[in-house]
Amino acid sequence: MYRAKVFVTLKPSILDPKGKATYNALANLGYQNIKSVRIGKMFELEIEANTEEKAQEAAENAAKKLLANDVMEDYTIELQEDK
Repeated sequence: MYRAKVFVTLKPSILDPKGKATYNALANLGYQNIKSVRIGKMFELEIEANTEEKAQEAAENAAKKLLANDVMEDYTIELQEDK
């Protein structure tokens, strides 16, 4: 059994109004050292697979076909084996 975390974020060229609003709120609270905020989403998948490669492939397919919009979003996957 494997656990995949799929992090989906807007591509840098896409405006992020939620991130901008959060950045402004943090600045108003005094967090002057924070220079940028981008909002994203995280999916946690439990994958039953015999090998790490098959689990990675399943997570990649899920991200490409459903979890991320490849026109507007990028994704990264963190994979670990559950023991």
